[in-house]
Amino acid sequence: MAITPQLSPKPRVLIVGGGYAGLYVAKNLEKKVKERGGVVTLVDPNPYMTYQPFLPEVVGGHIEPRHIVVDHRTHLKNSEIVQGKVIKVEHARKTATVQTQDGSEFEIPYQDVVMTAGATTRVFPIPGLGEAGIGMKTVQEAVQLRNQILARLEAASTMTDAAARRRALTFAVVGGGFNGVETISEMEDLIRSYIKKNPRLAQSDARIVLIEAMGKIMPEVGEDQAVEVVEHLKSRGIEVLLNTSLAGAEGGVLKLINMQDKSDAGTFESDTLVWTAGVAANAVAKQTDFPVEQRGRIEVTPTLQISDGTGGVLEGAWGAGDVAAVPDLTGDGPGGHCVPNAQHAVRQAKRLAANLLAVRFGEGAVEEYVHKSLGAVAGLGFGKGVGNPMGLKLTGVPAWLAHRGYHGLAMPMYERKARVVSGWIMELVFGRDTTPIEGLENPHNPFLEAAGGELKPGRFDNPKVLESTKSSQ
Repeated sequence: MAITPQLSPKPRVLIVGGGYAGLYVAKNLEKKVKERGGVVTLVDPNPYMTYQPFLPEVVGGHIEPRHIVVDHRTHLKNSEIVQGKVIKVEHARKTATVQTQDGSEFEIPYQDVVMTAGATTRVFPIPGLGEAGIGMKTVQEAVQLRNQILARLEAASTMTDAAARRRALTFAVVGGGFNGVETISEMEDLIRSYIKKNPRLAQSDARIVLIEAMGKIMPEVGEDQAVEVVEHLKSRGIEVLLNTSLAGAEGGVLKLINMQDKSDAGTFESDTLVWTAGVAANAVAKQTDFPVEQRGRIEVTPTLQISDGTGGVLEGAWGAGDVAAVPDLTGDGPGGHCVPNAQHAVRQAKRLAANLLAVRFGEGAVEEYVHKSLGAVAGLGFGKGVGNPMGLKLTGVPAWLAHRGYHGLAMPMYERKARVVSGWIMELVFGRDTTPIEGLENPHNPFLEAAGGELKPGRFDNPKVLESTKSSQ
Protein backbone atom coordinates (compact mmCIF):
# COMPACT_ATOMS: atom_id res chain seq x y z
CA MET A 1 0.00 0.00 0.00
CA ALA A 2 1.42 3.34 -1.07
CA ILE A 3 1.78 6.27 1.29
CA THR A 4 -1.53 8.08 1.69
CA PRO A 5 -1.46 11.60 0.22
CA GLN A 6 -2.07 14.53 2.53
CA LEU A 7 -5.82 14.68 3.02
CA SER A 8 -7.95 16.57 5.49
CA PRO A 9 -8.18 14.94 8.94
CA LYS A 10 -11.71 16.34 9.44
CA PRO A 11 -14.84 14.14 9.53
CA ARG A 12 -15.42 13.29 5.90
CA VAL A 13 -18.36 12.92 3.56
CA LEU A 14 -16.84 10.81 0.77
CA ILE A 15 -18.56 11.04 -2.61
CA VAL A 16 -17.69 8.18 -4.95
CA GLY A 17 -18.17 9.49 -8.48
CA GLY A 18 -18.28 13.04 -9.79
CA GLY A 19 -20.95 12.72 -12.46
CA TYR A 20 -24.29 14.51 -12.47
CA ALA A 21 -25.48 13.15 -9.10
CA GLY A 22 -22.09 13.35 -7.42
CA LEU A 23 -21.46 16.93 -8.58
CA TYR A 24 -24.78 18.15 -7.21
CA VAL A 25 -24.45 16.25 -3.92
CA ALA A 26 -21.08 17.93 -3.40
CA LYS A 27 -22.44 21.33 -4.46
CA ASN A 28 -25.32 21.06 -1.99
CA LEU A 29 -23.17 19.81 0.89
CA GLU A 30 -19.73 21.39 0.70
CA LYS A 31 -20.34 24.72 2.43
CA LYS A 32 -22.71 23.34 5.07
CA VAL A 33 -20.41 20.46 5.97
CA LYS A 34 -17.43 22.80 6.08
CA GLU A 35 -19.26 25.17 8.42
CA ARG A 36 -19.86 22.24 10.79
CA GLY A 37 -16.22 21.20 10.93
CA GLY A 38 -16.24 18.52 8.25
CA VAL A 39 -15.02 18.13 4.70
CA VAL A 40 -16.58 16.88 1.48
CA THR A 41 -14.21 14.73 -0.59
CA LEU A 42 -15.12 13.86 -4.17
CA VAL A 43 -13.26 11.04 -5.94
CA ASP A 44 -13.51 10.48 -9.69
CA PRO A 45 -11.10 9.28 -12.41
CA ASN A 46 -11.87 12.45 -14.40
CA PRO A 47 -11.33 16.02 -13.18
CA TYR A 48 -14.78 16.93 -14.50
CA MET A 49 -18.35 15.72 -14.95
CA THR A 50 -19.76 15.19 -18.43
CA TYR A 51 -23.27 16.25 -19.39
CA GLN A 52 -23.94 13.12 -21.42
CA PRO A 53 -27.22 14.21 -23.09
CA PHE A 54 -25.11 16.64 -25.14
CA LEU A 55 -22.70 14.02 -26.53
CA PRO A 56 -24.70 13.61 -29.78
CA GLU A 57 -24.55 17.40 -30.27
CA VAL A 58 -20.76 17.23 -29.96
CA VAL A 59 -20.78 14.61 -32.72
CA GLY A 60 -22.99 16.87 -34.84
CA GLY A 61 -20.69 19.87 -34.32
CA HIS A 62 -23.22 22.07 -32.51
CA ILE A 63 -21.31 22.29 -29.22
CA GLU A 64 -17.62 22.68 -28.43
CA PRO A 65 -16.59 19.47 -26.56
CA ARG A 66 -15.08 21.30 -23.57
CA HIS A 67 -18.35 23.15 -23.00
CA ILE A 68 -20.25 20.00 -21.98
CA VAL A 69 -17.88 19.19 -19.13
CA VAL A 70 -17.89 20.86 -15.70
CA ASP A 71 -14.51 21.18 -14.00
CA HIS A 72 -14.65 19.92 -10.40
CA ARG A 73 -12.01 22.23 -8.99
CA THR A 74 -13.52 25.31 -10.60
CA HIS A 75 -17.04 24.71 -9.36
CA LEU A 76 -16.43 22.84 -6.08
CA LYS A 77 -14.09 25.28 -4.36
CA ASN A 78 -15.05 24.09 -0.85
CA SER A 79 -14.59 20.39 -1.59
CA GLU A 80 -11.52 18.19 -1.49
CA ILE A 81 -10.97 16.77 -5.00
CA VAL A 82 -9.14 13.49 -5.56
CA GLN A 83 -8.57 12.33 -9.13
CA GLY A 84 -8.57 8.57 -8.93
CA LYS A 85 -10.73 5.47 -9.12
CA VAL A 86 -12.44 3.96 -6.09
CA ILE A 87 -11.84 0.23 -6.42
CA LYS A 88 -13.25 -0.93 -3.08
CA VAL A 89 -15.51 0.33 -0.31
CA GLU A 90 -15.45 -1.43 3.07
CA HIS A 91 -18.29 0.16 4.99
CA ALA A 92 -17.68 -2.09 7.97
CA ARG A 93 -14.38 -0.22 8.33
CA LYS A 94 -15.73 3.03 6.83
CA THR A 95 -12.83 3.05 4.41
CA ALA A 96 -12.53 3.30 0.62
CA THR A 97 -9.53 2.23 -1.45
CA VAL A 98 -8.52 4.60 -4.25
CA GLN A 99 -6.31 3.81 -7.22
CA THR A 100 -4.53 6.69 -8.96
CA GLN A 101 -3.53 7.00 -12.61
CA ASP A 102 -0.04 5.64 -11.92
CA GLY A 103 -1.49 2.50 -10.33
CA SER A 104 -0.72 3.31 -6.72
CA GLU A 105 -3.39 2.72 -4.07
CA PHE A 106 -4.30 4.33 -0.78
CA GLU A 107 -7.19 4.32 1.65
CA ILE A 108 -9.54 7.17 2.54
CA PRO A 109 -11.48 6.98 5.82
CA TYR A 110 -14.94 8.53 5.99
CA GLN A 111 -17.84 9.28 8.28
CA ASP A 112 -20.44 9.18 5.51
CA VAL A 113 -20.13 7.71 2.02
CA VAL A 114 -22.25 8.67 -0.98
CA MET A 115 -22.24 6.20 -3.88
CA THR A 116 -22.82 8.11 -7.13
CA ALA A 117 -20.42 6.28 -9.43
CA GLY A 118 -22.87 6.28 -12.34
CA ALA A 119 -22.96 3.74 -15.15
CA THR A 120 -20.75 2.43 -17.92
CA THR A 121 -21.48 1.13 -21.41
CA ARG A 122 -22.93 -2.39 -21.38
CA VAL A 123 -21.11 -4.62 -23.83
CA PHE A 124 -21.39 -8.24 -24.88
CA PRO A 125 -18.71 -10.74 -25.97
CA ILE A 126 -19.16 -10.06 -29.68
CA PRO A 127 -16.09 -10.98 -31.76
CA GLY A 128 -14.36 -7.85 -33.01
CA LEU A 129 -16.52 -5.36 -31.09
CA GLY A 130 -13.69 -4.27 -28.82
CA GLU A 131 -11.45 -3.43 -31.77
CA ALA A 132 -14.03 -1.91 -34.13
CA GLY A 133 -16.58 -0.25 -31.83
CA ILE A 134 -16.80 3.30 -30.53
CA GLY A 135 -18.97 3.97 -27.47
CA MET A 136 -20.97 7.08 -26.63
CA LYS A 137 -20.52 7.63 -22.90
CA THR A 138 -17.59 10.05 -22.82
CA VAL A 139 -16.66 13.32 -24.48
CA GLN A 140 -13.53 11.64 -25.86
CA GLU A 141 -15.68 9.08 -27.67
CA ALA A 142 -17.91 11.79 -29.12
CA VAL A 143 -14.90 13.72 -30.46
CA GLN A 144 -13.34 10.52 -31.77
CA LEU A 145 -16.55 9.58 -33.59
CA ARG A 146 -16.88 13.03 -35.15
CA ASN A 147 -13.31 12.94 -36.43
CA GLN A 148 -13.71 9.34 -37.60
CA ILE A 149 -16.76 10.26 -39.69
CA LEU A 150 -15.13 13.31 -41.27
CA ALA A 151 -11.87 11.45 -41.95
CA ARG A 152 -13.61 8.54 -43.67
CA LEU A 153 -15.70 10.91 -45.80
CA GLU A 154 -12.62 12.78 -46.97
CA ALA A 155 -10.66 9.57 -47.60
CA ALA A 156 -13.55 8.07 -49.56
CA SER A 157 -13.72 11.12 -51.82
CA THR A 158 -10.34 10.20 -53.33
CA MET A 159 -10.68 6.40 -53.38
CA THR A 160 -10.85 4.58 -56.71
CA ASP A 161 -11.62 1.11 -55.35
CA ALA A 162 -15.43 0.75 -55.23
CA ALA A 163 -15.49 -1.76 -52.35
CA ALA A 164 -13.17 0.30 -50.17
CA ARG A 165 -15.19 3.41 -50.93
CA ARG A 166 -18.46 1.72 -49.94
CA ARG A 167 -16.92 0.54 -46.70
CA ALA A 168 -15.57 4.00 -45.84
CA LEU A 169 -18.98 5.53 -46.53
CA THR A 170 -20.92 3.00 -44.45
CA PHE A 171 -21.76 4.03 -40.88
CA ALA A 172 -23.50 1.77 -38.37
CA VAL A 173 -25.01 2.39 -34.93
CA VAL A 174 -26.07 -0.47 -32.66
CA GLY A 175 -28.80 0.40 -30.17
CA GLY A 176 -32.11 2.15 -30.76
CA GLY A 177 -32.59 3.89 -27.43
CA PHE A 178 -32.49 7.67 -26.99
CA ASN A 179 -28.70 7.74 -27.19
CA GLY A 180 -28.53 5.65 -30.35
CA VAL A 181 -31.31 7.49 -32.18
CA GLU A 182 -29.95 10.94 -31.28
CA THR A 183 -26.43 9.86 -32.26
CA ILE A 184 -27.36 8.45 -35.66
CA SER A 185 -29.54 11.48 -36.38
CA GLU A 186 -26.64 13.84 -35.68
CA MET A 187 -24.33 11.62 -37.73
CA GLU A 188 -26.68 11.84 -40.71
CA ASP A 189 -26.88 15.63 -40.37
CA LEU A 190 -23.09 15.91 -40.17
CA ILE A 191 -22.56 13.58 -43.13
CA ARG A 192 -25.10 15.48 -45.23
CA SER A 193 -23.51 18.85 -44.36
CA TYR A 194 -20.01 17.63 -45.22
CA ILE A 195 -21.03 15.98 -48.49
CA LYS A 196 -22.61 19.25 -49.64
CA LYS A 197 -19.16 20.83 -49.36
CA ASN A 198 -17.34 18.06 -51.22
CA PRO A 199 -18.22 17.79 -54.96
CA ARG A 200 -16.56 14.36 -55.18
CA LEU A 201 -19.28 12.86 -52.97
CA ALA A 202 -23.04 12.45 -53.30
CA GLN A 203 -25.55 11.89 -50.52
CA SER A 204 -26.59 8.63 -52.15
CA ASP A 205 -23.01 7.36 -51.64
CA ALA A 206 -23.42 7.25 -47.86
CA ARG A 207 -25.06 4.29 -46.13
CA ILE A 208 -26.21 4.83 -42.54
CA VAL A 209 -27.63 1.87 -40.62
CA LEU A 210 -29.36 1.64 -37.22
CA ILE A 211 -29.39 -1.85 -35.69
CA GLU A 212 -31.85 -2.60 -32.87
CA ALA A 213 -32.43 -6.00 -31.26
CA MET A 214 -35.96 -5.21 -30.12
CA GLY A 215 -39.05 -4.73 -32.27
CA LYS A 216 -39.21 -0.97 -31.56
CA ILE A 217 -36.91 1.94 -30.83
CA MET A 218 -36.96 4.58 -28.10
CA PRO A 219 -38.92 2.82 -25.31
CA GLU A 220 -39.12 6.19 -23.50
CA VAL A 221 -41.79 7.41 -25.94
CA GLY A 222 -45.10 5.87 -26.94
CA GLU A 223 -45.51 3.21 -29.61
CA ASP A 224 -47.01 5.66 -32.11
CA GLN A 225 -44.17 8.16 -31.71
CA ALA A 226 -41.57 5.40 -31.98
CA VAL A 227 -43.09 4.31 -35.29
CA GLU A 228 -43.10 7.92 -36.49
CA VAL A 229 -39.42 8.27 -35.64
CA VAL A 230 -38.59 5.15 -37.64
CA GLU A 231 -40.40 6.61 -40.64
CA HIS A 232 -38.63 9.94 -40.11
CA LEU A 233 -35.21 8.24 -40.07
CA LYS A 234 -36.05 6.26 -43.19
CA SER A 235 -37.12 9.47 -44.96
CA ARG A 236 -33.58 10.75 -44.38
CA GLY A 237 -32.07 7.63 -45.95
CA ILE A 238 -31.21 5.87 -42.69
CA GLU A 239 -31.78 2.11 -42.72
CA VAL A 240 -33.54 0.88 -39.56
CA LEU A 241 -33.08 -2.84 -38.86
CA LEU A 242 -35.43 -3.90 -36.05
CA ASN A 243 -35.34 -7.35 -34.41
CA THR A 244 -31.72 -7.50 -35.54
CA SER A 245 -28.61 -8.03 -33.46
CA LEU A 246 -24.89 -7.70 -34.10
CA ALA A 247 -23.19 -11.11 -34.00
CA GLY A 248 -19.70 -10.19 -35.12
CA ALA A 249 -17.51 -7.27 -36.20
CA GLU A 250 -14.13 -8.84 -36.94
CA GLY A 251 -12.15 -7.06 -39.61
CA GLY A 252 -14.88 -4.47 -39.98
CA VAL A 253 -17.31 -7.08 -41.35
CA LEU A 254 -20.58 -6.71 -39.44
CA LYS A 255 -22.49 -9.98 -39.11
CA LEU A 256 -26.19 -9.73 -38.23
CA ILE A 257 -28.73 -12.19 -36.88
CA ASN A 258 -32.52 -12.06 -36.83
CA MET A 259 -33.65 -12.03 -33.18
CA GLN A 260 -37.03 -13.57 -33.96
CA ASP A 261 -35.80 -16.86 -35.39
CA LYS A 262 -32.01 -16.53 -34.79
CA SER A 263 -31.37 -16.81 -38.52
CA ASP A 264 -28.58 -15.15 -40.50
CA ALA A 265 -29.57 -11.55 -41.31
CA GLY A 266 -26.69 -10.84 -43.65
CA THR A 267 -23.38 -9.00 -43.47
CA PHE A 268 -21.90 -5.70 -44.60
CA GLU A 269 -18.60 -3.90 -44.18
CA SER A 270 -18.10 -0.64 -42.33
CA ASP A 271 -15.17 1.37 -41.00
CA THR A 272 -17.40 3.10 -38.44
CA LEU A 273 -19.31 1.13 -35.80
CA VAL A 274 -20.96 2.92 -32.86
CA TRP A 275 -22.19 0.95 -29.84
CA THR A 276 -25.02 2.47 -27.77
CA ALA A 277 -26.82 -0.73 -26.74
CA GLY A 278 -27.51 -0.04 -23.10
CA VAL A 279 -25.70 0.81 -19.89
CA ALA A 280 -24.62 -1.10 -16.79
CA ALA A 281 -24.08 0.10 -13.24
CA ASN A 282 -20.48 0.97 -12.42
CA ALA A 283 -18.58 -2.18 -11.47
CA VAL A 284 -17.46 -0.62 -8.16
CA ALA A 285 -20.93 -1.45 -6.79
CA LYS A 286 -19.88 -5.11 -6.60
CA GLN A 287 -16.62 -4.19 -4.88
CA THR A 288 -18.41 -3.05 -1.74
CA ASP A 289 -20.07 -4.69 1.24
CA PHE A 290 -23.41 -3.13 0.26
CA PRO A 291 -26.37 -5.21 -0.95
CA VAL A 292 -26.53 -5.29 -4.76
CA GLU A 293 -29.59 -6.26 -6.81
CA GLN A 294 -29.58 -8.49 -9.89
CA ARG A 295 -28.76 -5.68 -12.33
CA GLY A 296 -25.64 -4.78 -10.36
CA ARG A 297 -27.03 -1.66 -8.69
CA ILE A 298 -26.73 -0.86 -4.99
CA GLU A 299 -29.99 -1.29 -3.11
CA VAL A 300 -31.20 1.96 -1.56
CA THR A 301 -34.38 2.96 0.25
CA PRO A 302 -36.75 5.77 -0.78
CA THR A 303 -34.79 8.08 1.53
CA LEU A 304 -31.66 7.34 -0.58
CA GLN A 305 -29.99 5.55 2.32
CA ILE A 306 -28.31 2.27 1.43
CA SER A 307 -30.28 -0.74 2.59
CA ASP A 308 -28.86 -3.16 5.14
CA GLY A 309 -30.57 -6.01 3.30
CA THR A 310 -33.01 -6.75 6.11
CA GLY A 311 -35.43 -3.84 5.80
CA GLY A 312 -33.31 -1.26 7.62
CA VAL A 313 -30.58 1.14 6.52
CA LEU A 314 -26.83 1.29 6.96
CA GLU A 315 -25.68 4.21 9.06
CA GLY A 316 -23.61 6.71 7.08
CA ALA A 317 -24.23 5.10 3.67
CA TRP A 318 -26.08 6.79 0.82
CA GLY A 319 -26.66 6.23 -2.89
CA ALA A 320 -28.19 7.96 -5.92
CA GLY A 321 -28.01 8.11 -9.70
CA ASP A 322 -27.36 5.29 -12.14
CA VAL A 323 -25.35 3.13 -9.72
CA ALA A 324 -28.26 2.92 -7.28
CA ALA A 325 -31.58 1.07 -7.54
CA VAL A 326 -33.77 3.93 -6.33
CA PRO A 327 -37.42 2.97 -5.75
CA ASP A 328 -39.86 4.90 -7.93
CA LEU A 329 -42.70 5.69 -5.58
CA THR A 330 -44.84 7.01 -8.45
CA GLY A 331 -45.11 3.48 -9.80
CA ASP A 332 -44.04 4.54 -13.30
CA GLY A 333 -40.48 3.21 -13.31
CA PRO A 334 -39.65 -0.14 -14.92
CA GLY A 335 -39.24 -2.81 -12.29
CA GLY A 336 -40.34 -0.32 -9.66
CA HIS A 337 -37.14 1.74 -9.93
CA CYS A 338 -36.29 5.19 -11.28
CA VAL A 339 -34.93 5.21 -14.82
CA PRO A 340 -31.28 6.28 -15.15
CA ASN A 341 -31.45 9.84 -16.47
CA ALA A 342 -30.34 13.36 -15.58
CA GLN A 343 -33.88 14.34 -14.61
CA HIS A 344 -33.80 11.96 -11.64
CA ALA A 345 -30.09 12.35 -10.85
CA VAL A 346 -30.19 16.08 -10.04
CA ARG A 347 -33.34 15.75 -7.94
CA GLN A 348 -32.03 12.72 -6.09
CA ALA A 349 -28.82 14.59 -5.35
CA LYS A 350 -30.68 17.48 -3.73
CA ARG A 351 -32.89 15.16 -1.69
CA LEU A 352 -29.91 13.06 -0.61
CA ALA A 353 -27.95 16.10 0.54
CA ALA A 354 -30.90 17.37 2.58
CA ASN A 355 -31.47 13.95 4.16
CA LEU A 356 -27.79 13.54 5.01
CA LEU A 357 -27.77 16.89 6.79
CA ALA A 358 -30.93 15.88 8.65
CA VAL A 359 -29.45 12.58 9.84
CA ARG A 360 -25.93 13.81 10.59
CA PHE A 361 -26.68 17.26 12.03
CA GLY A 362 -30.37 17.10 12.91
CA GLU A 363 -31.28 19.79 10.40
CA GLY A 364 -34.71 19.32 8.89
CA ALA A 365 -36.57 16.07 8.39
CA VAL A 366 -35.70 12.97 6.39
CA GLU A 367 -38.01 12.68 3.40
CA GLU A 368 -38.54 10.07 0.71
CA TYR A 369 -37.58 10.78 -2.87
CA VAL A 370 -40.64 11.15 -5.10
CA HIS A 371 -40.62 12.59 -8.59
CA LYS A 372 -43.04 11.95 -11.42
CA SER A 373 -41.29 12.04 -14.78
CA LEU A 374 -41.82 15.20 -16.80
CA GLY A 375 -41.57 13.17 -20.00
CA ALA A 376 -38.74 12.98 -22.49
CA VAL A 377 -37.48 14.94 -25.48
CA ALA A 378 -34.90 13.92 -28.06
CA GLY A 379 -33.04 15.91 -30.68
CA LEU A 380 -32.93 14.33 -34.14
CA GLY A 381 -30.54 16.80 -35.71
CA PHE A 382 -30.77 20.52 -36.33
CA GLY A 383 -34.40 21.68 -36.23
CA LYS A 384 -35.74 18.16 -35.74
CA GLY A 385 -36.92 16.33 -32.62
CA VAL A 386 -39.51 14.19 -30.87
CA GLY A 387 -40.82 14.04 -27.32
CA ASN A 388 -43.68 13.97 -24.87
CA PRO A 389 -42.91 16.67 -22.26
CA MET A 390 -45.69 16.97 -19.67
CA GLY A 391 -47.69 14.47 -21.73
CA LEU A 392 -47.72 16.75 -24.78
CA LYS A 393 -46.65 14.96 -27.95
CA LEU A 394 -44.22 17.06 -29.99
CA THR A 395 -42.32 16.54 -33.22
CA GLY A 396 -40.17 18.64 -35.52
CA VAL A 397 -39.06 22.14 -34.57
CA PRO A 398 -41.24 22.42 -31.40
CA ALA A 399 -39.72 19.19 -30.04
CA TRP A 400 -36.22 20.36 -31.01
CA LEU A 401 -36.75 23.67 -29.18
CA ALA A 402 -38.11 21.81 -26.14
CA HIS A 403 -35.05 19.53 -26.21
CA ARG A 404 -32.62 22.44 -26.33
CA GLY A 405 -34.60 24.44 -23.80
CA TYR A 406 -34.74 21.63 -21.25
CA HIS A 407 -31.13 20.54 -21.59
CA GLY A 408 -29.89 24.10 -21.76
CA LEU A 409 -31.47 24.68 -18.36
CA ALA A 410 -30.36 21.29 -17.03
CA MET A 411 -26.72 21.86 -17.97
CA PRO A 412 -24.94 22.46 -14.64
CA MET A 413 -23.52 25.87 -13.76
CA TYR A 414 -24.41 29.21 -15.36
CA GLU A 415 -20.94 29.54 -16.84
CA ARG A 416 -21.38 26.26 -18.74
CA LYS A 417 -24.91 27.16 -19.82
CA ALA A 418 -23.61 30.41 -21.28
CA ARG A 419 -20.88 28.65 -23.25
CA VAL A 420 -23.32 26.11 -24.69
CA VAL A 421 -25.94 28.71 -25.65
CA SER A 422 -23.32 31.01 -27.19
CA GLY A 423 -22.19 28.09 -29.35
CA TRP A 424 -25.74 27.55 -30.56
CA ILE A 425 -26.02 31.24 -31.44
CA MET A 426 -22.74 31.16 -33.37
CA GLU A 427 -24.00 28.17 -35.34
CA LEU A 428 -27.17 30.05 -36.28
CA VAL A 429 -25.08 32.96 -37.50
CA PHE A 430 -22.20 31.17 -39.23
CA GLY A 431 -23.52 27.63 -39.83
CA ARG A 432 -22.29 24.22 -38.74
CA ASP A 433 -18.54 23.72 -38.29
CA THR A 434 -17.43 20.62 -40.23
CA THR A 435 -13.70 21.04 -39.70
CA PRO A 436 -11.98 17.74 -38.80
CA ILE A 437 -9.03 17.76 -36.41
CA GLU A 438 -7.00 14.62 -36.86
CA GLY A 439 -4.16 13.16 -34.85
CA LEU A 440 -5.54 14.14 -31.44
CA GLU A 441 -4.42 10.80 -29.96
CA ASN A 442 -0.86 11.29 -31.22
CA PRO A 443 -0.24 15.05 -31.57
CA HIS A 444 3.53 14.52 -31.47
CA ASN A 445 3.55 12.67 -34.80
CA PRO A 446 4.02 15.77 -37.03
CA PHE A 447 7.04 16.79 -34.95
CA LEU A 448 8.58 13.33 -35.08
CA GLU A 449 8.02 13.10 -38.83
CA ALA A 450 9.59 16.51 -39.43
CA ALA A 451 12.51 15.67 -37.17
CA GLY A 452 13.12 12.36 -38.89
CA GLY A 453 11.95 10.33 -35.93
CA GLU A 454 9.67 7.30 -35.90
CA LEU A 455 6.06 7.95 -36.90
CA LYS A 456 3.77 6.02 -34.57
CA PRO A 457 0.32 4.75 -35.64
CA GLY A 458 -2.51 7.21 -35.07
CA ARG A 459 -6.24 6.66 -34.54
CA PHE A 460 -6.98 6.34 -38.25
CA ASP A 461 -3.89 4.27 -39.01
CA ASN A 462 -5.43 1.10 -37.57
CA PRO A 463 -5.16 -2.08 -39.65
CA LYS A 464 -8.75 -2.13 -40.92
CA VAL A 465 -8.61 1.47 -42.14
CA LEU A 466 -5.15 1.06 -43.66
CA GLU A 467 -6.30 -2.02 -45.51
CA SER A 468 -9.27 -0.16 -47.00
CA THR A 469 -7.11 2.80 -47.98
CA LYS A 470 -4.35 0.70 -49.53
CA SER A 471 -6.82 -1.27 -51.62
CA SER A 472 -7.98 1.98 -53.23
CA GLN A 473 -4.52 3.00 -54.33
